[in-house]
Amino acid sequence: MTRTEVAHRYPTPALEKGLDALELLASELEGLTKTEVARRLGRTISEVFRMLVCLETRGYIARSGDDERYSLTLHLFKLAYRHPPIERLTTEALPIMRHVTRQVNQSCHLGVLDGDRVVIIAQVNSPLSSGFYVKAGGIGDLMRSTTGQVILAHQIPEISSRAIELWCKHNGMRPPRDLGQRLTKIKQRGFDERKSYEVEGVINISFPVLDDRGYAVAALSVPFLQRIGDSTTPSKVKRVLGKASCALSEVIGGVANPKESLRQVG
Repeated sequence: MTRTEVAHRYPTPALEKGLDALELLASELEGLTKTEVARRLGRTISEVFRMLVCLETRGYIARSGDDERYSLTLHLFKLAYRHPPIERLTTEALPIMRHVTRQVNQSCHLGVLDGDRVVIIAQVNSPLSSGFYVKAGGIGDLMRSTTGQVILAHQIPEISSRAIELWCKHNGMRPPRDLGQRLTKIKQRGFDERKSYEVEGVINISFPVLDDRGYAVAALSVPFLQRIGDSTTPSKVKRVLGKASCALSEVIGGVANPKESLRQVG
């Protein structure tokens, strides 16, 4: 029985309304008023009022501003962070990430795939007073994320295809024509290095964190920004980050990136 068939056979309208509201607010950075929520969901104000009150009481949403716009709180992020696999991954990753930042004087972040989105679950700043970083809890577009594409390239075809399908559905677009070639190249190299899609001068470098089957559960990334007078180069970042990704893979019971292991031996 498919998910749609289950939903039709065992309807839970109140829960569905609440989930619809959470998913709607997740895509609205400025928040929405009660009237806007009702209009977007195609429901009456009286229908959404009790549901919004419940979500607010439970801490999932909060009101702000003179017009009392509803926005998501960090409660969902906290729940995801407490999920045992994520909690263990971040616990093991943070010391390794701190070591990376000390070696390269750049920030480092850890991202996972969530449907067709990339979620940053951990981040460590550069030890220097200035630099570029991606904040923890941030959500990235799959087609504009080096972290996400590294995970895609090291995933089983079913998961990669599903993520791309969801992205197309949510964005009303087709993926880039060269996406398949790009993912194949990433898999062959064992990592990715490309100019940032969003920030001029930043080079994103990313390596997969692999499970015991060799599939990516996450990716370690450094948004490299060259500093005047700093001898750190992208080549050094790749060496350090490659070793770090192997170390994190092994400590969570996974396998080291075989291509990176060969480079280290060589």
